[in-house]
Amino acid sequence: MRTKKSLTELSRLVIALALVAPAVHAADATHGASVFDEECSDCHSVKPDKNKKGPTLFGVVGRPAGSVADFNYSDAMKAGGFTWSPDRLSSYISAPKKTVPGGKMKYDGLANDQARADLIAYLSTLRQ
Repeated sequence: MRTKKSLTELSRLVIALALVAPAVHAADATHGASVFDEECSDCHSVKPDKNKKGPTLFGVVGRPAGSVADFNYSDAMKAGGFTWSPDRLSSYISAPKKTVPGGKMKYDGLANDQARADLIAYLSTLRQ
């Protein structure tokens, strides 16, 4: 028979494990391509040197922010001073206006953690 103390300890262990468990499953780049088509393709291209309303996302992972030569970025993005890491992309895709205040992107954000991870996995494959 479990005591009240052992149930409390067990509850704490379950909560601790839930907090350290990964929030998303392994990222799926194939699904990420679908997420891109649904969420991003109206404004962004994945072709090198092809900008739309937004800059090309080809090679975005590892690229300095505001660095596509022939795209007219906001002053906020040009002054960002960061590189597009997977973590930075995730933050930006989830809340663009919060991540880069004063930016021009007209997108409210993608709240779904798994969809964002899949999208970033897809973007990570776009390299020469």
